[in-house]
Amino acid sequence: MVSLASLRAYRRFFVVAWHFLPLLLSYARDRNRFLVFGPSRQVDSETRIERANTLLESLLTLGPTFIKLGQLLSTRPDILPPEYVDELSKLQDEVPPAEWGKAEKVLEAELGPVDSNFEEFDTSAISGASLGQVYSARVDGERVAVKVRRPGIEELVEADLRVIRWSLPILMRFIGQGRAFSLENLADEFARTIREEMDYDREASMLEEIRSNFEDEDDIAIPRVIESHSGPRVLTMEFIGGTKINRVDELDEKGIDRHELATTLQRAYLQMIIQDGVFHADPHPGNLAVEDDGTIVFYDFGMSGHVDDFIQRKIVDFYIAVANQDIDGILDALIEMGTLSPEADRATMGSVMELAIEDARGEDIETYRVQQIVEQVEDTIYEFPLRLPSNLALVLRVATVVEGVCVTLDPGFDFIAVATEYLTEEGYREESIKKYVSETGDQLQASAQSLVRTPPKLERTLDRIDRDDLYARVSIEDDNDVFDLLAKRLIYGILLAFGGLTTAVLYAAEAVPAAAISGVISLIIVGLLYRSFRKRRGIRATPQFTRQNLRERRGGK
Repeated sequence: MVSLASLRAYRRFFVVAWHFLPLLLSYARDRNRFLVFGPSRQVDSETRIERANTLLESLLTLGPTFIKLGQLLSTRPDILPPEYVDELSKLQDEVPPAEWGKAEKVLEAELGPVDSNFEEFDTSAISGASLGQVYSARVDGERVAVKVRRPGIEELVEADLRVIRWSLPILMRFIGQGRAFSLENLADEFARTIREEMDYDREASMLEEIRSNFEDEDDIAIPRVIESHSGPRVLTMEFIGGTKINRVDELDEKGIDRHELATTLQRAYLQMIIQDGVFHADPHPGNLAVEDDGTIVFYDFGMSGHVDDFIQRKIVDFYIAVANQDIDGILDALIEMGTLSPEADRATMGSVMELAIEDARGEDIETYRVQQIVEQVEDTIYEFPLRLPSNLALVLRVATVVEGVCVTLDPGFDFIAVATEYLTEEGYREESIKKYVSETGDQLQASAQSLVRTPPKLERTLDRIDRDDLYARVSIEDDNDVFDLLAKRLIYGILLAFGGLTTAVLYAAEAVPAAAISGVISLIIVGLLYRSFRKRRGIRATPQFTRQNLRERRGGK
């Protein structure tokens, strides 16, 4: 017997399919003009923007789970072209709060009667999000913020996660292998993170851990948890007010140094990711405020994560390489983290990184250089070789959103200078130099040993050659299926020659119907042979650079 949850999931599947099928068909026609065959077609930027708007409307219509999915997709340039990323970045996790009567049932099921637990409770929500809503109240004379999980959200999210799981094999047929890798990671990551975000016990634990890491920092404020009034579906915290961090006019009126704010924010995230290994992963302006003395306040730790030791080391290597403008070091770090394909064109990617470094330093970049590099990428790479393993996706989200906030505060903000200063103060650059010297010493020692060992080995090899006693075993890797393609062309050529000869003989023998059939078969073979010589094409994704205004420059604005 089919359960109620399954029936709900089936119904949602058809609703979701109804919204997304037109987009998928359009995408399939981009790859093959007649869906299953035919050449690919180029899609201009205006068409992609129009489709991205359609996708945005669909996500909003489908509700909380898909709003969250859209927010996550907005940080994944390895899956979507930049036009989609730009449009989806407009998605705000702000939806009208559920009516108080339903929210009250959740609150009372978790803590008991409202009047018994709170001295005051304002039943008008001060903010509403897709998974929860926040109210103002008082406990023991202290003003607190009470976060309540949205009523009925668990059943809806589980049904939607089933739909996403069922839809994945279908989506795989419409995208390339590289994006399929990222899409699978995204689906797994999304299911995990949205469940974690609904668990307020976990959020309380992460909040307290991060808060303890910043106890000695006067310019960072994180509300403490009121444990007596919290549970898996309700989280009560100290209320800390402030000015929303992107309200720059109000900050200027209060005389707050916006450059210092940006510096403090970036250093806080560098500490979380590189040093502490646990970080707040949703730093959009709605979750960041500024007190009158310039202290930055962090809200909403539902989306948070851990960074393992290996990734921390690689991120440090990456930042040090950026600080030293060591392009090879940057590419090596990205490859070791699994973010960049080892088969990527290093010269092209090096040009991209040089441009990104200049932009991160706030330097002016000529439009023609951006266009030149974009064309270089399109000419040399079938699929832009950036991948996002699941353990790095949240880190990228943080880097992208924090960068946007910092640029809003200070348009000329130099990310590299701040990161370099932080790494130097914390001793990471000194450690890197020591490691380099140690590795160089080991290499010199290995080279000296090799000089001693090589002559006897060379002499033995030459003796075997002299005795005709040397055999070589060769293994050829063919990752691009070159031999397979050559074999197909050879077979098609033989069949074409045979078909042409057969057609001519049958026509000469006045067996016109048979000659016509043979001719049609020969034409099909001609088509297959022509197709095998065609250059592989697809929907190219233009690379994402570090700032949104860089994409504007690329468009010549």
